[in-house]
Amino acid sequence: MSLIRLRNIHVGFGGPAILESISVSIDAGERLCLLGRNGTGKSTLLKVISGEIKAESGDFESKQNLKLAVLDQEPRGDLEGSIFDVVAMGLGDNAKYLQDYHHALHNFSENTNDQTIAELQRAQDQVELHNAWQLNQQVEEVLSRMKLDGDMDYTSLSGGMKRRVLLAKALVVKPDILLLDEPTNHLDLHAIQWLEEQLLNYKGALMFITHDRSFMRKLSTRIIELDRGILTSYPGNYDTYLQRKAEALHAEEVENAHFDKKLAQEEVWIRQGIKARRTRNEGRVRALEKMRSERNQRRNQVGKVAMNVASADRSGKLVSEAENVSFEYDGKPIIKGLNTTILRGDKIGIIGPNGAGKTTLLRLLLGDLKPTTGRITNGTKQEVAYFDQFRAQLDDNESVIENLSHGREFIEINGNRKHVIGYLQDFLFAPERARSPVSMLSGGERNRLLLAKLFSKPSNILVLDEPTNDLDIETLELLEELVMDYKGTVLVVSHDREFVNNVVTSTLVFEGDAQVNEYVGGYDDWLNYSKTKAKSDKSKTADKKSVTQETQQNTADKSKKLSYKLQRELDALPVQIEEFENEIESIQSQMVSDEFYKQEKDTILEVQQRLEKTQAELAHCYTRWEEIEAE
Repeated sequence: MSLIRLRNIHVGFGGPAILESISVSIDAGERLCLLGRNGTGKSTLLKVISGEIKAESGDFESKQNLKLAVLDQEPRGDLEGSIFDVVAMGLGDNAKYLQDYHHALHNFSENTNDQTIAELQRAQDQVELHNAWQLNQQVEEVLSRMKLDGDMDYTSLSGGMKRRVLLAKALVVKPDILLLDEPTNHLDLHAIQWLEEQLLNYKGALMFITHDRSFMRKLSTRIIELDRGILTSYPGNYDTYLQRKAEALHAEEVENAHFDKKLAQEEVWIRQGIKARRTRNEGRVRALEKMRSERNQRRNQVGKVAMNVASADRSGKLVSEAENVSFEYDGKPIIKGLNTTILRGDKIGIIGPNGAGKTTLLRLLLGDLKPTTGRITNGTKQEVAYFDQFRAQLDDNESVIENLSHGREFIEINGNRKHVIGYLQDFLFAPERARSPVSMLSGGERNRLLLAKLFSKPSNILVLDEPTNDLDIETLELLEELVMDYKGTVLVVSHDREFVNNVVTSTLVFEGDAQVNEYVGGYDDWLNYSKTKAKSDKSKTADKKSVTQETQQNTADKSKKLSYKLQRELDALPVQIEEFENEIESIQSQMVSDEFYKQEKDTILEVQQRLEKTQAELAHCYTRWEEIEAE
């Protein structure tokens, strides 16, 4: 059943069409992911659906009494008050009565006197007058489910917690459709996983914009893509979309090539002279004019960023070595007892919660900060290109060209000289856009400009602090390829799980209590290791518990006997358990080797699958032991 249906929607704001004859429907319970390059109109479409923007033409149908809520891309700066106040705003006009009642109740609990009693009575009367008790219960329920303290001040919260409060504000009205614009931007891994769980349990329909491929794979049931003003629907998950999109682009290329060939033949014919203007050929002339018009109206696919990094001479073999390094800020430990060695060519990922100290760790490893205790040794001949997540290297008052060139007319990349305008076009800046001030750029354009600026300078150490925010998927994938092919050393901080998995060879992980531990591989490898360790610890605990129970049972009831078959199975289990544990230990030792991830992908996958199978068999042995003991 369709909750909303759009037919032939057109939006152009008086210029070229941003949305051209868009048709889409949203059905109950489905989760739609809206994809498209930066600037193609994705947020505009969301605003048309939410009613914030009115389409210039087309039909808009919706279910009667439809409830719709929006989670904006960035937290609004004008929201203030307690968390309860902000969440209650989602209920509209009745929010004020609930807010007044909640404040009066809080004042009454803090200081009971005649005045607070009277205030509470007045607020209660207003809630009853407007039948808002059920709405108050809705606010309390969503606060409880999201583990939010309604009395906390909203303005004092971190960005991730503000996003959680705004999601509660959107959900409190129990919407039929929830619209989300880049919900994972600036969230750490824990917050992203929490958001995924909340949205997977949400019973209404979802429509969301994201460039986080892991998030997309986890949530989407259908993908719709906005490309050159046209909306195309791809049922299924992200991998299905990639396959069908590639097929559609190939078919488009073949069709365009056939059309262009025929057009070229007709252009040759029309130039043959007087024969082309005879009356009997007028139909062919009109057909040619129509073909010319069609070719002029064709909207070609948006170009791809062409990234190249200017390489410096190789650095020394040692890049950075930390020996028992600790760092404190205002007496608070940020890092304790870190030991790690980074060599030339390593690609290191740094992951952890927001505020844990990831940027601080980068500065320590680069020698910009001195450790409180311990020692950091840096190598020689180091040329660092640093991507700052806050884009402090960009001057908002200068133009795009001025930020890049600093008066130069040409940029030299690895011996190739290129004009500044041409170099910026490689990063999808048209000449007129290149002359715009940076203050007018979108978040994605700012990121592309910062990458262009960094890559124009020779480097042998590439530092990327949250480089993936606001980048569209095509640019993100090209950045991945560039980082993987980069001959120098890479240090990357990112909450994009797929980006980390694809580019790093090892990870430094903040795991609480200022502890930073090193793991071979990317995010998934760290996650698998953590799960394996947790299972191993649980198995050892279960082993000890089983031995204790066995001793107690034998002492309490020596007369009870097992059947011959069960007794033999029980006697064989310790040997099997020992074999499986030895095999797991052997596989894990193999996986932590530096050479392991240099093998073929199929070989790595085979070893990982063997590890999972052995762990499952070990767990089965322990389960079977408990079952026989119960006999």
